Amino acid sequence: MARTFLYNDHVRLGAKMVDFAGWEMPVQYTSIIEEHNNVRNNAGLFDVSHMGEIFVTGSDALNFLQTLAPQDISKVIDKKAKYCQFTTEKGGIVDDLFIYKLEDNNYLLIVNASRLEDDYNWLIKNKNSFDVEIKNKSNELSMVALQGPKASDILEEVGLNKEHQPHTMFITKTKLIGEDVYISRTGYTGEDGFEIIIRNEKVSDLWNTILEKGKKYNILPIGLGARDTLRLEAAMSLYGHELDENTSPIEATLTWSIDKDKTEDYIGKDIILNQIKNGVEKKLIAFKMTDRAIARNGYKICLNNEEIGYVTSGCVAPSIGQNIGLGYIKTNKNLKINDTIQIMIRNKLYNAIITSKNFIEKHNRGN
Repeated sequence: MARTFLYNDHVRLGAKMVDFAGWEMPVQYTSIIEEHNNVRNNAGLFDVSHMGEIFVTGSDALNFLQTLAPQDISKVIDKKAKYCQFTTEKGGIVDDLFIYKLEDNNYLLIVNASRLEDDYNWLIKNKNSFDVEIKNKSNELSMVALQGPKASDILEEVGLNKEHQPHTMFITKTKLIGEDVYISRTGYTGEDGFEIIIRNEKVSDLWNTILEKGKKYNILPIGLGARDTLRLEAAMSLYGHELDENTSPIEATLTWSIDKDKTEDYIGKDIILNQIKNGVEKKLIAFKMTDRAIARNGYKICLNNEEIGYVTSGCVAPSIGQNIGLGYIKTNKNLKINDTIQIMIRNKLYNAIITSKNFIEKHNRGN
């Protein structure tokens, strides 16, 4: 099992370590609820060094990426981030990722830990005759995420004045603790925050500096447990749960992210455009339990004793004190918000209500 360069720091802080996508990662330090609430109210620091960093450079970098994603990468200006998916010939999702345009002919891809090898192989497989260089630098770089309403104040304490901090969905190359870093104003919590990329040998110094400087703002280290409840409250999809190669962006209700006017061909384009025009057989929904029960991944979703779908994620939502979830249902049932469904839990049906995906008010917009 792999370990990040912050493993010893996690152990020193008393973290409970678990296996996640082949990495030994902290699931919690104190309690998931305490850590969750601290990110919502103050700030939290996450080790996300298991994520992958792939650089795509060369004169054909833009044209190459255009063939892989339904999003129009040509619209991405320098230092801007764009949420994307790589799609298969059948319209399924190879991975969801962020593509950052660092400058002309130079792009940084941040990919999921569980999909790093698949993504890299997908890039190599589809390189063809494009003049591009594809470098997987994941083994050289670490990443931490500073999230929460006080994240900007803490980053200023660490050394980056607010006027120099990137705007939401932008990235900047600068120095922190005397080291070259990339800082993007992105995250996976629904809160304002930053993701900081630094070379492995200096990530422990950065981690400890942020925790020390953030004490006056009540910062806490945060584990994967709270990261999951935070992203679920923000209705953000997780690969392997809401997203996979058998699910299209349209089924995953990610149509908002796709540029319908993109003229360039990309893998799976015909199927995806057809789904946008004619609809799909399943769709991702959000729900809240009305009976006292917690839905979990894989549980059946039912309507009038008929199985109509399955739960992909579920948890107790600390911010609202309710049990929430995401899942796929058949579209031919024509269900809508406020309709009642049932979740099969240990051979018993429990009522839930379909809701919008706005479980909480998101605050992930910085300066």
